[in-house]
Amino acid sequence: MTKHTDAFGQSLWDAHREGSAWHIIEREDGMVEPIDAAVYLRPPTRWGKHERRALRLVRNRVLDIGCGAARHALFLQERGLRVLGIDASPLAIKTARARGLKHTRVLPIQKITPRLGTFDTILMLGNNFGLFGNVRQTRILLRRFHALTSADARIIAESNDIYRTTNSIHLAYQRCNRRRGRMSGQIRFRVRYDHMATPYFDYLMVSPEEMRKMVNGTGWHVAQVLASPGSTYIAVLEKDGSMARSSP
Repeated sequence: MTKHTDAFGQSLWDAHREGSAWHIIEREDGMVEPIDAAVYLRPPTRWGKHERRALRLVRNRVLDIGCGAARHALFLQERGLRVLGIDASPLAIKTARARGLKHTRVLPIQKITPRLGTFDTILMLGNNFGLFGNVRQTRILLRRFHALTSADARIIAESNDIYRTTNSIHLAYQRCNRRRGRMSGQIRFRVRYDHMATPYFDYLMVSPEEMRKMVNGTGWHVAQVLASPGSTYIAVLEKDGSMARSSP
């Protein structure tokens, strides 16, 4: 990622310094949504109940994937946990460091390997289950995560049940995805901010039922689902006890 394409990271950095910075989420069908990056810096008192419940399930050494401005990682670090925050965005990591996160790396999810060490919790909050991108990559990476986690490790991942909508534009996009042989919630979008724009990338949003089917045979299962008042939810994945050998 270059300084010309790190639109999300730049908006985080500016929100950190100035208190507010609006970026645009632009889906491939032309739908746009403005978001104030300040939401990613909110203190725990402004988090959803399901987020606070999920963080009580975190233990020992933590890998925060897509840590952004590190709001969850800092909360855990302040409570004595050792947290490594990673993000594909260099400016997101710069923001996380400036806010006090001690252990960080610029690293996309696809580059995670056991060389990072062994973790007891993998954190994917902020809808970051979507970073898997597609079913095949989800299954490949979950197997990889099995190898870099302890025997009783957990993955705490947030997603969005995209079927819980009556918006005709979203429903039409889901139908278009299915016609193309994609999952309904396999969204392709980019982030725009000021003169910068990320490349378009896939972001996978799934229902709890789809997630259960997707992780089957990866060595993980959905042990618990923490619902929110809206369409987002947090799934707690735990190990099956033995590594499955089926192909992705």
